[in-house]
Amino acid sequence: MEESCINFFRALSDITRQEILELLAEHERCVNELCREFENMTQPTISHHLQILKRCDLVRTHRKGKMIYYSINKKVLRNGFEGFIARFDIEILE
Repeated sequence: MEESCINFFRALSDITRQEILELLAEHERCVNELCREFENMTQPTISHHLQILKRCDLVRTHRKGKMIYYSINKKVLRNGFEGFIARFDIEILE
């Protein structure tokens, strides 16, 4: 299996990162907004999870003033799953 595919699924294997992606699917957020959603996690922990997602291009960033906002990269998420499924010659139903 390709390293990029392994990293893709490794990034998605963590429940916290899945929850972050679900929140970002609603709308873009900065780290502070995400921290409010995860009361039991520190800002460095959330930032660590975001960096893992960013390394796999699962999230995009842009700056507004001093704040960095994160949004889900739906194209990369879709392509990752479609590419994995295609490896097994499985037809994706629309």
